[in-house]
Amino acid sequence: MAKKVAVIMGSDSDFDVVSAAIDTLRELGIPVEARILSAHRTPEEARKLARTARGAGFGAIIAAAGKAAHLAGALAAETTLPVIGIPVKSSTLDGLDALLSTVQMPSGIPVATVAINGAKNAALLAAQILSVEDGEIAAKLDEMRREMTREVLEKDRALRERMNREDD
Repeated sequence: MAKKVAVIMGSDSDFDVVSAAIDTLRELGIPVEARILSAHRTPEEARKLARTARGAGFGAIIAAAGKAAHLAGALAAETTLPVIGIPVKSSTLDGLDALLSTVQMPSGIPVATVAINGAKNAALLAAQILSVEDGEIAAKLDEMRREMTREVLEKDRALRERMNREDD
C-alpha cells in the first residue's frame, strides 16, 4: 500500500496556502490526510499524531504555520519521519518570523523547510522522499519534470518567434 502524507496546519486560516500541497499530492496519486492541530493549543493531539504517524501508514509530514511557526518542530521532535515545514506568510513580518522559526531547528531534530507559502514544493519534496521506495511516484515525478521542460521550451520558442517578428 502506498504511503500517505499528513498535511497539518496550525489554523484553518492556513488552508488557502496548504491547498496547493494537497492538490499536488492528489495529482501525483499520493493519499493525503489534512488536519488542523496547534503546537500550542492542542499539543497533546499534535504529539499523538506525530508519534503514531509511521504506524498509521504515513511516509512524511508537512506542517504549515505562521507567526511562531513551532508546529513543524514540535512534530519533528516526536517522530523520525521526514517533516517538511511551510512557513506561512502573515501580516506580522511578512512571514519572516515563521521562516526563521521553522528553519532554525536544534541539531538532531531536522525539519526540511520550503519557501514562505511554498506548499507545492513541500508536496513535491514529500513525493520525492516517497519515490525512493515507490517507482510509480518516481515515474510521475519524472513525467512532471518532462512536462515542465516542454512548457519552458515552448515559451522560449514563442519568445524567439516574437523577437524575430519584431526585428523585421
